[in-house]
Amino acid sequence: QRLAEIYDSVLDICRRYQPEALSIEKLYYQHNQTTVIGVAEARGVILLAAAKCGVPIYEYTPMQVKQAITGYGKAVKKQIQEMTRMMLHLETIPKPDDTADALGMAIAHCHCSRSRLMGTQPR
Repeated sequence: QRLAEIYDSVLDICRRYQPEALSIEKLYYQHNQTTVIGVAEARGVILLAAAKCGVPIYEYTPMQVKQAITGYGKAVKKQIQEMTRMMLHLETIPKPDDTADALGMAIAHCHCSRSRLMGTQPR
């Protein structure tokens, strides 16, 4: 049920706003297999919906996002959130954290798509 909701939501967003690109974090595995499986499933339906709408997909590692936003690939989450807040001229850091992460990913894509220094290409 949840995956269908995600798929339908992404299709709706694509149809409503006609985005030029979708940027998404590259999947990486740390320690929790249960978490990575759920993330992979959600990520898969997001990628499928974007592809169905013809939206180019760009993938970035967490280090690439940190580098693009702060200039330092090993920045901590709070630094990224604060730089995102400053770059977007916001009074406070967006909440929940996922919102700040998504905005950071979008900023990173803007930087990368202009400079191509990070060698990203559509998926």
